[in-house]
Amino acid sequence: MLFVSNIFMTFAWYGHLNYKSTPLWIAVLVSWGIAFFEYCLVVPANRMGHSVYSAAELKTIQEVVTLIVFAGFSIWFLKEPLTINHAIGFLLILAGAYFIFKGPL
Repeated sequence: MLFVSNIFMTFAWYGHLNYKSTPLWIAVLVSWGIAFFEYCLVVPANRMGHSVYSAAELKTIQEVVTLIVFAGFSIWFLKEPLTINHAIGFLLILAGAYFIFKGPL
């Protein structure tokens, strides 16, 4: 559910970038419409997930899933390449996720 909700949210936030000639108010309304379906998935996913994970862990999972979805979206939909700097930045975020789940040092 979290993965699919992220696909919806990525399209809501960034999909309009390929349609810059569309008036902004239409892009906003369409984005809100797409985001509705994201919320229909993410709210139950977080409710169910909170029985197993803390809120900080849920947010960390969300951010890692967001990076994975966004990387694919950026390459395939926006046709924007990811650079080594992006890869390094994403790896640093994954390192942070490792420490969130590792437990006390």
